[in-house]
Amino acid sequence: MNRETGAGAAPRLPALLEALLDVGSDLDLRTTLQHIVDTATDLAGARYGALGVIDPERGGVSELFTSGVDEEARERVGRLPDGSTGLIGHLVREPRPLLVPDMASDIRAAGLPPGHPVMKSFVGVPIRVRAEVFGNLYLTEKRGAAGASGFTTDDLALLRVLASQAGIAIGNARLYETVRRRERWIEGAAACTTALLAGESAEDALTTVAEQARILADASAGVVLQPTPEGGMEIVAASTHGDPADLIGTVIEPGSPVLEQLLGGEPVFIEDSASDERMTTRVRARFGPSMMLPLQSGGRLIGTLALPRRRGGPAYSAAERLLASQFASQAALALVMADSRHDRERLAVFEDRDRIARDLHDLVVQRLFATEMMLESTRRRASGAADLDQLLGAAVDELDSTVQEVRTTIFALQQPPADAPATFRGRVLRETAGAAALLGFQPSVRFTGAVDALIPQPAAQRLLAELRGALAAAHRRAGVTRVGVEIDAKATAADGRAAVRLTVTDDGPAEPGHPGTTFTWETPL
Repeated sequence: MNRETGAGAAPRLPALLEALLDVGSDLDLRTTLQHIVDTATDLAGARYGALGVIDPERGGVSELFTSGVDEEARERVGRLPDGSTGLIGHLVREPRPLLVPDMASDIRAAGLPPGHPVMKSFVGVPIRVRAEVFGNLYLTEKRGAAGASGFTTDDLALLRVLASQAGIAIGNARLYETVRRRERWIEGAAACTTALLAGESAEDALTTVAEQARILADASAGVVLQPTPEGGMEIVAASTHGDPADLIGTVIEPGSPVLEQLLGGEPVFIEDSASDERMTTRVRARFGPSMMLPLQSGGRLIGTLALPRRRGGPAYSAAERLLASQFASQAALALVMADSRHDRERLAVFEDRDRIARDLHDLVVQRLFATEMMLESTRRRASGAADLDQLLGAAVDELDSTVQEVRTTIFALQQPPADAPATFRGRVLRETAGAAALLGFQPSVRFTGAVDALIPQPAAQRLLAELRGALAAAHRRAGVTRVGVEIDAKATAADGRAAVRLTVTDDGPAEPGHPGTTFTWETPL
């Protein structure tokens, strides 16, 4: 610094030192950037100031923090400079200190939009964070008595010192922001995993993933897509600020370039969903930057997590893409674990049902059968007493009926609840179980003979139709509290041929048009 410069800068040294101490007092990055441009504007005596943040991936200015520009001036200017033209663009391309006494006579200052404030003098310095150019600090219009001659080399020297300290403050704030952002994504992924493993349904689990990701990525929507049988992908879960119903069911048709990448397990990053030719969905017009991340675990593609932002919103940075991709990997693993947990619970239920069935067969049925044999033996010995013989006969019949119903229950326990039964016995039990919801109680069912082996398919279809009709008739009758269904595959028709007989009885009172409480249907085999 020469003698002249030092003499001019000396009165402002206390202000500079105070600014250097104050500029790094906040760890919030956006607050720090605004504080830097405000401090530089005051320190240099400028009317207007700006700090442009350079996008390291795309070049140009991604954000512009201003000082001295009110809302009315912003509206007149319209869209802020993007760093492609003018002195701002020159500093982006050549990040070196720049002092321009008169912008009107400098060809590099061309490109100011209509409505922009009139500016004469200009000074700019780059802000470096370590070896990387983070952005540039711009000041225009020197105020006060010195305004006529513009900014001086003293101003430039002070700004270079301030920019150096600002680089350190920005580095600390950016590091803090990165740590905090990573912490939020980790906490969100942990909360998502906890929710998934808490036993949510498959639909709720996918919605949880979409909602957590939307909040963490600051996106307009979070959606989960899954492959369709036709080879496309369909939105099956969504989270938005409004109603997600119009997103659910949206399909990416087969043949889409985006779809080929997604089905191949590759992430897709889009600058503008509305204008990108690869996007073909009907909802793309409302969104801007987007990322579509595969949900896969162990080479298995579960679906895709899409996080679109509003139109005109900021593009996703490399750090955001990395964190979101890590979240998608962990969410996919949590979905697989939740699905496995659900399968284990179902298996435990099936095993428990099998154990109950074995216990009923090995203990209850055998003891009932032994009791029946004892009563039958007692009845033969007491055949001389008519009343006792009748009483014992009724007890034997009741035990036999109980044995049949327990065996029916054992069979029902051995049927997978979610599977449609393939056997005739299973279909009969399904019909009576469905009727139980209407009747308010479970009809008793008794099978005689090997119904699955003896009854052919045509006869089985007719019998099921008759059974449905008889159960519906019992439901329509008043006062019915018990219904019994008996299917005898060893019956004999009037002409002596083998037949199957369906008998449905209830305890309802006789009514006009319903002379009895027993329905019987029979067909030869």
